Amino acid sequence: MNIIFIGDIVGKSGRKAAKKGIDLVCKKNQVDFVIANGENVSHGRGLLEKHYDELMDYGIDVITLGNHFDNKAEIKRYITQVDNIIRPLNIIRPYPGVGSLVFKVNHLKVRVTNLLGSAFINEEVNNPYLSIKDVIDNEEPADIHIVDFHAESTSEKQCLAYALDGLVSAVLGTHTHVQTNDGKILEKHTAFISDVGMCGSYNSVIGFEKDSVINKIIFGKNGRFEIDENDDLLFNAVLLKFDEESNFCKDIITIKEVFANEEEKN
Repeated sequence: MNIIFIGDIVGKSGRKAAKKGIDLVCKKNQVDFVIANGENVSHGRGLLEKHYDELMDYGIDVITLGNHFDNKAEIKRYITQVDNIIRPLNIIRPYPGVGSLVFKVNHLKVRVTNLLGSAFINEEVNNPYLSIKDVIDNEEPADIHIVDFHAESTSEKQCLAYALDGLVSAVLGTHTHVQTNDGKILEKHTAFISDVGMCGSYNSVIGFEKDSVINKIIFGKNGRFEIDENDDLLFNAVLLKFDEESNFCKDIITIKEVFANEEEKN
C-alpha cells in the first residue's frame, strides 16, 4: 500500500500547489490513500467549508488540522457533518469533531490521528503521548496508524516518534512548514520525519509573502502576513510505502516539486 501525506497547505497558492502535486504524484505512483494537513488552507489560517470541498475535488481522502483548527468559526458547524476531518486529539477545551479516525482502504484499516505538541504552542493540550497511548490501548485497532504530530519543537517530535516506535506506523511532523532531511524508518518499523514541509508560495517565508514577514520579524513593523498568489508553487509531501504482508512501513520518500504559476503567465 502507498500512502501520500501532504504538508501544510497554505492559502490559495497552497491549494493550487496541492492540486498539481497530487496529479503528478498519483500518476507516478500507485497511491491508495491521500492525507493532507489543512489547518492553513483558507487565507493562511483555518479551513472554510468551500475550501474543504475544493480539496475533496482534488482527491484528498483525509484532512488533519493543527493549532489553527478554530480560526474559521464555521468549522464548528460542518466538522460533525463530514467524516474525514480530524482535529487535534489532545486539546483540553470542549470542541466538536474527533482527533482520531479509522478508514477502510482496500482490505486494510488505516487509522489517522492528529496531535498538538506541548512546547511553544499557545493552545492548552493534554500530554501528547498519554493521549495517543489511550487510543492505541482502548480504541479500534488498525493495520496502519498514521500520526500527524503538529508541533513546534523538533526534539519533541523526535522524542514522541521514538516513544511510539513499534506502536504506530508513522509519526509525521507538521507545523514548521520547512521540509526536513531526517526521514527514516526507526528500529521497530515506525516511519518518521520532523517536518513534511508545506504547499504554497515558493519564494516565501513559510508560505507568506516574504517582505510582509521580514517587515514584522526583522524591522518590527505592524502589519498582516500576506500570500503572494502570483509566485511559483511549492509542493511538499512524503510517500509512505507499506509491505503487503507485515503492514510495516518499508520506505519513506520525501517529495519536493516546484511548479510555475500558470496564472502568472496568463
